[in-house]
Amino acid sequence: MAALEPVTPTPQRPVRGRMSTQWWRDVTFVHWPVEPSVVRPLMPGGVRPDVLDGQTYVGLVAFRMDRVGVAGSPGLPYLGRFAETNVRLYSVDSSGRRGVVFRSMDANRLLPVLAARAGMGLPYLWSRMSVVCDGDHFTYTARRRWPSGGGITSSMSVRVGPPLRDPTELEHFLTARWGLHRARGGRTSYLPNAHPRWRLHRAELTHLADSFVSAAGLRVTGPPVSVLWSPGVPARFDWPQHAD
Repeated sequence: MAALEPVTPTPQRPVRGRMSTQWWRDVTFVHWPVEPSVVRPLMPGGVRPDVLDGQTYVGLVAFRMDRVGVAGSPGLPYLGRFAETNVRLYSVDSSGRRGVVFRSMDANRLLPVLAARAGMGLPYLWSRMSVVCDGDHFTYTARRRWPSGGGITSSMSVRVGPPLRDPTELEHFLTARWGLHRARGGRTSYLPNAHPRWRLHRAELTHLADSFVSAAGLRVTGPPVSVLWSPGVPARFDWPQHAD
């Protein structure tokens, strides 16, 4: 098995953005610890949970997607701008590459949802969503519409604190992720990404009523151990690479 790559605040591999470029804005990260054995069955083939001090994590990540461009095209003004909320896990493959595994990716533009499901094999779902800013207070709301609704919702609010000068080891582990693992067509692939170092703020979770995590087949208990916010970063993705 290859050596595990280190957690670094900036990517170690060059990424040209030949597949997609995009901006992630007003990003809130909320995380709970879980035992690796709980999420291991949810990983693609050849991928295992990534751990820190014996724990792995479930992330609920809400943000505004902006200026999505595909295959070198400029960011789209309407279809490339939408709210999004992800449920994600933390992964590492046999090559030692760390990444994330998405359990669900809700967005409020139907056409990008259909394109990402069909073209990239990602678990996008269509939801009615909003992101509202009131000074240092951000509220993210979502109600799933398709392909499964049934009252699946997410609503959370955070109050943004001062910027982090020196993020902890855990805060780097949860945010410095330079690729994603996905299963498609019986194979597991790795999609590398790159972006500038996150400008992180600790945040106070003032409201949370969420069923996205449980709908993704996960159970978390107690308050989250990490709540972070960032104004966002521009990101770029390259084409998939085999990971299994």
